[in-house]
Parts: sequence; structure tokens; C-alpha cells
Amino acid sequence: MGADYEVVGLDLEAGEGIFAFDITDAASVARALEDVAEAHGSRFAAVIHLAAFFDFSGEENPLYDKVNVEGTRNLLNALSAYTVERFVYSGTMLVHRPGAPGLPITETTQIDPQWAYPESKAETEAVIREEHGGIPFVLLHLAGLYDESTAVPTLAEQIRRIYERDPKAHAYSGDLATGQSFLHREDMLDAFARVVDRRAELPEEAVILVGESEAMGYGELQETLARLIHDEDDWTTLSVPKPLAAAGAWLQQKSEPVVPDDFDHGEEPFIKPFMVRMADDHYELDISRAEALLGWRPRHSLRETLPAMVSALKEDPVAWYEANGLTKPRWLEAAADRDDPESLRRQAEEAFRRAHAAHIWAHFLNIGMGAWLLIAPMLLGYAADTGMLLSDMVAGGLVMAGSFLALSWRAALVRWGVAVVATWVMTAPLVFWTESPAAYLNGSLVGAIIFGLAVCTRPAPGVGTMAAVTGPTIPKGWDYSPSDWTQRLPIIALAFIGYFISRYLAAYQLGHVESVWEPFFPGSPEDPKNGTEEIITSSVSEAWPVPDAGLGALTYQLEILIGLVGSARRWRTMPWLVLIFGIMIVPLGIVSITFIVIQPILLGTWCTLCLLTAAAMLIQIPYSVDELIATCQFLARRRRAGRPVLRILLTGDTDEGPDDLRQESFERPPRALLGEMLGGGVGLTWGLCASVAIGVWLMFTRLTLGTEGMLADADHLVGALAVTVAVTALAESARPVRFLNVCLGAGLVVCALVMAGTWLQRGADIAAGLALVSASIPRGPVRHGYGAWSRVVV
Repeated sequence: MGADYEVVGLDLEAGEGIFAFDITDAASVARALEDVAEAHGSRFAAVIHLAAFFDFSGEENPLYDKVNVEGTRNLLNALSAYTVERFVYSGTMLVHRPGAPGLPITETTQIDPQWAYPESKAETEAVIREEHGGIPFVLLHLAGLYDESTAVPTLAEQIRRIYERDPKAHAYSGDLATGQSFLHREDMLDAFARVVDRRAELPEEAVILVGESEAMGYGELQETLARLIHDEDDWTTLSVPKPLAAAGAWLQQKSEPVVPDDFDHGEEPFIKPFMVRMADDHYELDISRAEALLGWRPRHSLRETLPAMVSALKEDPVAWYEANGLTKPRWLEAAADRDDPESLRRQAEEAFRRAHAAHIWAHFLNIGMGAWLLIAPMLLGYAADTGMLLSDMVAGGLVMAGSFLALSWRAALVRWGVAVVATWVMTAPLVFWTESPAAYLNGSLVGAIIFGLAVCTRPAPGVGTMAAVTGPTIPKGWDYSPSDWTQRLPIIALAFIGYFISRYLAAYQLGHVESVWEPFFPGSPEDPKNGTEEIITSSVSEAWPVPDAGLGALTYQLEILIGLVGSARRWRTMPWLVLIFGIMIVPLGIVSITFIVIQPILLGTWCTLCLLTAAAMLIQIPYSVDELIATCQFLARRRRAGRPVLRILLTGDTDEGPDDLRQESFERPPRALLGEMLGGGVGLTWGLCASVAIGVWLMFTRLTLGTEGMLADADHLVGALAVTVAVTALAESARPVRFLNVCLGAGLVVCALVMAGTWLQRGADIAAGLALVSASIPRGPVRHGYGAWSRVVV
């Protein structure tokens, strides 16, 4: 067109060949046209009007009227002072009432826009008819635009959802045969040029549909894109009922505010409730008028251009997202500085699919375990227990359904849902206080098996792309991975000990066994129960809504299972799981110790088995703190790098350091493996061993020295806390914690000086306090590096 005409532009900002104006300001429009006339003359071959406000909210916006309707009125009023041979308006096919497959719309199809944007375009066309003042005009009703690298938002979003494997890419709330016509950018420009060239031959007022006559159905478009992007011929698109889809779109819109934060870009969800309502709209065009009046036919087609569009996406995903105004997924943002982000996505996906295929047997087994839950109440004889019957049958159905969905690698996150159901299966016997030993045994074992098969098998679900295929195994500045199997196995072994004991105590609380073993501590003379039986039936235990020993057993079970999830990189691939693991061990370990503290003080006796479980829980602490520290360091580094911490907490991320995807290996001598398991980040020092011995001694001064009253309680409290502190400080990364024992030792000395007791009892306490202070000062050897954390290991 530039070769035949002198092309002049009007826009908000001036540039070469462009005059600045504000279409919403009548005076600004008039001044701009005066400038154009002064520079180029007052006769215009054509005025092509493209300016418009557009958004995809579906809601009314004052700018629709201000820019589209009144802005056009301002332009036409200003043009009345000049000679305009043709006014050409860029309209949209969406002003027409939708058609149906095989029934294309024509220029005579009723004007019936379905939402705010085409409504404003229809109102604008009414203004053109009223205000053109004798200027001949053409209303071009254009289809959705695209070219080899960009597309209208609806198509770009559809491509993005499939590329990212968004679960919403498998759902549609309309007829899959419906679709809409599209228009290549070059064909659009050709249509405008033909209108200008034939401006004198066209009717004074003309409406012309411009677009491709073929409208690919949504389902066919889905399958074509899946084949081009992922080389898949079996892409499934499910029909979702409109009420359900609209409710889901509304909930997502309300739950994802536009305010940016660490978790989200601040981008509003694309799919809105009004789009669900129009999902069946079909825009197939009859372009015979364009052929007759303009001699125009499209030289491109969406079907033929899709391969080039997908190729542009794969060759440079970052540029494609930017060109289409889309927010890049987090993994693509993180991979932007890599040579080939698309190859990272493919690598992660291929590795995930291989691992899924290798472990698909686990989900078949879980379908069988779900079926077992359905019939277990009848087979094991607890069908009369209504609560357990309903619980097992509902849980069994959910496990079967979830495991069936999990057979598809695309539905990997469903596996966590199955794990949640499995956790309920383990919990239900406690909630319902089942009197059936078979029901409790079935819930414990079957729930654990389902949980393990769902999420302990590879590949771990929910790990982000960058976390899966890039980044180190060993944290920055460390010389070992705190998530390695050799670091987790001691915790799992100790959890088994705690589980067996707690499970035994829970059986007594539920009435499944008549007594429990207690070799050392008798109960009250007035009570035939032994010390353990008195403790686990005390008012403290019965204050819980479920058997507290059973709750402890459940905690140990979950520790075992969560300890089996993930790789040696889970400190950065599954940060949320590491935090849960740590919370289950460290705070709950302190709660367990607290329970031990109150036994002789409030209940007047001891529980040997409780002491053993507390010891098992306590020894877990030094083996777990290093993984917690590494994960917190990782999250801090990613935050400093400008990454969204909450998102990374859920999906993981890469980290500073070389890419290292090594697999854990047990192909080493047993002695070396055992040394790593027992040692690792844990080390004995003479000071900590002495502190543990002093603490144990203090806990039993009632028996060894006959200490009574407040001094005995103080001894017991200080001793239990000193043991807790010293055992925690066995972890090299937690070594500074030992200084708390300096305070405890000093406090013990003060107690001995002010509380009643014999000279031997008080003297022993003073000596123990001073010894505890002395033993807590030396740090002892530190064999490993902990990155920036090493500075605090003093």
C-alpha cells in the first residue's frame, strides 16, 4: 500500500510518519487532522480506523464507551471538514449472533453480540451509520487474527495450556465440534488494501465478513496442537458441565487476586464465567461477499500455519510468550538464561514418563488395595462397626478412582490425593475408637501400603521442571547431601522402633490387649495397674479426643512414609515435604519429651515404654536438623535471587551449583554405608556425652538419692531438658544449641541453693550443674561444611 499511497498514522505517541492524538479528546483529534492536512493535504483516499479498547474481563468498562463509541464519534465529526473517499472500520465477526457447524454466518446474520467488547463494537457501528455525514464507509467484520508467532488471546491461551500441560487443557465446557474462523495478519492487510483500491467501486455503505471460511472445531484444534507440541495422538478433552465449569472459573477468579505476590505474578485467570456461557458459540464465515466485492480470498489457513506457530514456540518459548503478552511459567522464567529452555521441558517430561511407566504397577496394586478396603469389613468381621464400615468403603472407592486416574502420568498430582485418603485410613480406627483389633490392623497396614504405593514410588509428583532436571545434589557450601538415603535411614529405623511401641500401647488403650509390659515401675498401691498402664490411662492421656498412643503411632508411621519420599535432592525439589518432615520430628519430639517430664511430677510414676519411644523420637532430631537447615538456606538463596518463595516451597527449583542428577547408590562396602548412616552430620563429643549422662542422672535422683519435693521436680525437669539439648547438639549443624545447657546448669545450681534437701542432694546438684556448664562449653570437632551456616557453628 505504501507504494501507491502516502500512509500517515495517528496514535497516542508521535513517531516517524505518525501524528500524536487522543481519540477520546475531540479537540486533540481536530488538531491532529489539521496537522495532517497541513502536511499532506485535505483529501484522504481512505481513513482506516483501528483504534479500540479491548479486554477479556467480560465486564462493562467505561473505556468501551469512551474510546470505542465516543472516540469514533470524535473522529467522524472531525473528518467532516475534509474530503474522505472511504472510511474503513475494523470491526469484529463477534457482533453477529453465533451460528452452528455447517451453518455459516453472513453479513445479514442478526447483530447479537454476546459480551461487552462486541457490544461496544456494535454500538460503534451504529454511531458510524448515524454520524458518517455522507462519507462512504465499509465495516469489515474481521475474524480472530494470527500469524506464525502470535495469535488472538483465546488461541494463544489454548496453545499455552497444552504446552504447559495445564490440567485445564483437558477440559472444555462446550461442544467440541464448535469453533471459530481465524484470519492471518497478511490476509487482513490484503483485505484493507483491496478496500482502499476499490473504494470508488464499493457501495456507499458496505459490511463485509473477512476471515477463513473453515472453522476448526475446538476438539480438532486440541488434538492438532497436542500432536504438534507433544507428538501425542491421544490427547483427551473432557466435556465439563457448564454450571460446574462456571463455578470453577468464578472460584479461581476470586481466589487468585490481581495483586502480585511471591506466589503469583498477579495475572488474573484467563477463563472467566462469561466464556463458559459462550463455549458453544460457533463462528463459521460465508465470505462470498468479500470475494464478490473485493476479489479477496485468504491465502493462508490456520490449519496450514499451526506447524509454524508451534515451531516458533518451541524454538524460542520466552520470545513466544512475550510476543503474545502471556506470563511465562515459573520454570520458563528460571530457564530463560539457558541455551534451550524447550529442551529442559522435554528432558523433564521424558524422564518423568519413563519413571512413571517403570512404576505404573504401583497404581494397579493400589486399585486392588482400594477393592480390599471395600470388602475388608465383611471379611475381617467388623461390618457391625458402622463408622469403620462406611469409612473403609468410601475410602476404598476413592483410592480405586484416584489410582485409576494416576495410571496417566498427566494426573500425577492425584497421587497426593490418594495419599491423603490413605492417611485417613490409618487415622479412622483412632477416630472411631474401634473395638476390633482387625479393623485397627487393617487400617494401619493397608493405609501405609496405599500411601507408599501412591507417593513413595518414583517419580515424585509435584516437582517443578527446573528442580527436576537442573541444579546440584549437594547444597552450596556443603560436602554431603542431607537428603541422601544414608541420612534418612537412621530416622526411619528409629521411627519403626517408636511405631512398634506406640502401636502396642494404643492396642491397650483401645481394649485390644488386657495388659502391657512394665519391668520397672509399679503403679499406685491402690491401683492394680502398673506404671505404664497408669500413665496411658491417666487424665492427661484421656484428655485427647483419640488414643494418644495411637496418635504417636500414626506420627511415626507418617515419618517412615515421608522419609521414603523423594531423592537426595529433595531439600530443594520438595521443600514443603522437608519442612513437614522436620516439624513432625523436632517440635513433636519436644512434645514427647515434655510428656516424659510431667510423668513423675504430675502422675507420680514412670512408663518404661514411653521412655523408649521418647528416646527414639529424641535421637531422630540430630539426624533431621541438617536437612531442615539446608532447605531454609535454599529458600533464602532463591528469595535473594528474586524468585517466588511460596511457589518454590511447593514445586522446588534449581539452585546455585553445577547440574548434578546423580542417583543414590548402595554399591559401597557395608562398613562405609553404616558409617555414613550413623555419622553423616552427627558426631559424638565428650562434652555432649557427659551432658547426656548428667541429664539422665538428674532425672533419676528420686531413685538414686531419695530426693523429694521441689528439688526432685527441678532435677527431673533440668535433666530431661539437658538430655534434649545435648542430643540435639549432636548434629554438627545444631552444635550451638549446647549453650542452652550452660543456662540449665546455672539454674540447677541456683535451685540447689534455695530449695530444701539434704547436704548430699544439694551438693550433688551443685556439682552436676557446674559439670553441665563445663561440659557444654567445648564445641568438639566439626567434620563437614554447611555453607553460610558454618559461621554459626561455634
